[in-house]
Amino acid sequence: MPSSPRKSPFLPLKNPLKDVFYKMRFHSRSNSVTPPTEFDETHVLNPVYNPGFTRVSYGPDFTSLISDENLLCILSKVDENQLGLCGLVCKRWEKLSGKLVRSLKLLDWEFLDSGRLIYRFPNLVDVDVVRACVRRSHSSGILVSSRFVSVELNSGVSNDGFVRKLDLLDSRVVDQGIRVLVEGCLSLRKLVLVNVSEEGLSCVAEGCKTLQELELYCCCDFVLSGISMCQNLQILKLVGCIDGFYDSVVSDIGLTILAQGCRRLVQLELVGCEGSFDGIKAVGQCCQMLEELTLCDHRMDGGWLAALSYCGNLKTLKLKSCMSIDSSPGPDEHLSYCRTLEELHLQHCRMRDKQSVRALFIACQTVRDLVIEDCWGLDNVTFAYASICRRVRLLSLEGCSLLTMEGFDPVVLSWKELNRLKVISCNNIKDGEITIELATLFSSLKELKWRPDSRSIMLSGLAGTGVGQRGGRSFSRK
Repeated sequence: MPSSPRKSPFLPLKNPLKDVFYKMRFHSRSNSVTPPTEFDETHVLNPVYNPGFTRVSYGPDFTSLISDENLLCILSKVDENQLGLCGLVCKRWEKLSGKLVRSLKLLDWEFLDSGRLIYRFPNLVDVDVVRACVRRSHSSGILVSSRFVSVELNSGVSNDGFVRKLDLLDSRVVDQGIRVLVEGCLSLRKLVLVNVSEEGLSCVAEGCKTLQELELYCCCDFVLSGISMCQNLQILKLVGCIDGFYDSVVSDIGLTILAQGCRRLVQLELVGCEGSFDGIKAVGQCCQMLEELTLCDHRMDGGWLAALSYCGNLKTLKLKSCMSIDSSPGPDEHLSYCRTLEELHLQHCRMRDKQSVRALFIACQTVRDLVIEDCWGLDNVTFAYASICRRVRLLSLEGCSLLTMEGFDPVVLSWKELNRLKVISCNNIKDGEITIELATLFSSLKELKWRPDSRSIMLSGLAGTGVGQRGGRSFSRK
């Protein structure tokens, strides 16, 4: 009677990588003519459960036969979020998997200050240390977040804000940790820092010649002189003041220092920063490669819009969460426009000041893409000023509930080059008020996404055609 084929004592695995290693072990046990090697405690895989026995058996690590280069190649196929699990296999895997980690958000400052971070992850290119610089109780279980920063809370929260100056690590401590990081990771390309001093930024500039992107939280004017040596810096984000978290000042002085030192900037984002015409003018004159400028919750003095004309290469202007666009733009005849500007994005801004909105469209009259999302005060009169921009090819409106068809129709029809239109959640724009001229325009567009309200008659009329479905395009032409 023929003997039944021997069943593998190993359970089938869904993970292909683990399956390879277990097959290697089984093949070695079944075909080898030499006795098994001595058990090595330094390289131990997870215990293998054999359903035919009641004990857990350990075997030698046959992955030790794989060279470091080949194992690195295998681990490089693993998702970066799963590399931490690979490091639990053994010390060797921990060291090799750490070499593949490129991005990290630090939560424990001691891990950096002790040098363990550099030993564990020597090839980092993107490091964020903000949360590790805030002294908070890790057992509170309360996490408060804004668009820019997240911190853990405890019972000692003050009435002035969630983060006090005393809650942040001293700048000398931060500088020391940054020095350790820079000396160990020479290929850093992006850093996110908080409460760092001029000396710490100088260390970054000297040690990270490849640094291209930098985010600075809780910084002030004279600290910015430390990054004047970052010759290759292209993307910079300055977070001066965040309501409820901390308050620091970046004014025209800091913007001028910044402009004179970082002349290769391509993208600049100013969050909670002060300034005026002089600061924006200095940035425009010195940073001649600047293509994108973002102002978020700015505290700019009146008249800053006129300085946009000095940005000779600016292509995109973004205003986010601004309570006021320009408090005192001045008369129209004193305003000039940015000749190279192509995109204007307005998100969560207050547009009730009609004079400042008109000044904005005058300064940005060359734009081709106009995007307005959830802005307060955009009514028919305010939107009429957008007709100043005669070269608009793309219009995107979302959450503009005050705008009606009476104000929407004439402006859109005045744009002869318009070929893409997106209208979402603008509840006072009704399908029943669409004119023949507007319907003709719709038929000639390359892209149309039309969902002004949830009771749209157009969508019900297109039911079953597959056009105008949620998340899709109503019309599309190439």
